[in-house]
Amino acid sequence: MSSAVDVDRVTGLLLGTAVGDSLGLPREGLGARRAARLYPGPLRQRFVLGRGMLSDDTEHACMTAQALLAAGDDPRRFARALGWKLRWWLLGLPAGVGWGTLRAIAKLWVGFPPARSGVRSAGNGPAMRAPVIGAWFDDLRDVEAFVGVSTRITHRDPRAHAGALAIAIAAHHAVRAPRLEPALVLRDIRARTDDGELLTALARMELALAHGHEPAALAADLGPRRASARQALNRGVTGYVHHTVPVCLHAWLRSPGDVRRAVTDVIALGGDADTTGAIVGALAGASAGASRLPTEWLAIIDWPRSVAWIRALAHRMADRGAPLPIAWPAIPVRNAAFAAIALLTGLRRLLPPY
Repeated sequence: MSSAVDVDRVTGLLLGTAVGDSLGLPREGLGARRAARLYPGPLRQRFVLGRGMLSDDTEHACMTAQALLAAGDDPRRFARALGWKLRWWLLGLPAGVGWGTLRAIAKLWVGFPPARSGVRSAGNGPAMRAPVIGAWFDDLRDVEAFVGVSTRITHRDPRAHAGALAIAIAAHHAVRAPRLEPALVLRDIRARTDDGELLTALARMELALAHGHEPAALAADLGPRRASARQALNRGVTGYVHHTVPVCLHAWLRSPGDVRRAVTDVIALGGDADTTGAIVGALAGASAGASRLPTEWLAIIDWPRSVAWIRALAHRMADRGAPLPIAWPAIPVRNAAFAAIALLTGLRRLLPPY
């Protein structure tokens, strides 16, 4: 079952997702060195005229929140609600859709039920939706069940579920624990997975925390075994869930109450920077609360999922209210503008500095 939670922490989770996503978006796909050369100085909004926009990471988090508001604690209703939200989201022609997610939503449209629409992929899609689920429920058994429902809609690889569940459990602690205890977070994750690769990665992460290692050192350690640490790091954090999850947990647990440091650390690694930024932003924002998000990072000009709309959605979550209306006819127009800006951003990458 679910009960009301602190509105500042829930708002911090959703706005933290938006902040991390929008800050990481211009660097998506870039290696750490190239990103630092293209975007020197402190981390700030740079997507369009010193402002940020949101990608699918924030959109999936918001759709998950809306589905929970529509379904309450009924997993079947949640599956139906989230499945239809994903269908209509794809019809809005979003600019960034993962290949696995695209195939899964196509299966939904041709009649596959949500329990059978997922594809064999260990990508980050379910992890993008997981923090909201972790925040919603009092009981980790419910968190596990609903993460399973959310994951199966798009991904049926057990690794995708294990990674998403780890992030959901972390978010559960971030929102609901009076005092964050990293050992308890890791204990609860380990108790609910038998994924050997994830457990090995978590052991490496815990060792890196104990020795005070930077997130960059852990990212290099988790990279391909045949590559040098420098080569692995230069490619950035991949979209593989067992690379993403331990790096995100490390950046958060290293600085749980310092949103600026945690998000900066993970985005500086490069690679899938909008997703890693969104996940760490959600966890750090939930730990610290919305009131401690850097004000200048909220310079986001998106619409209809604006900062004000996301704040209102967080209040609905905290109060267990009804789903929040959104101006659906505006979304395809917004997506077309976003695609044009993303194209210009991509063209800019063809120019120096290299």
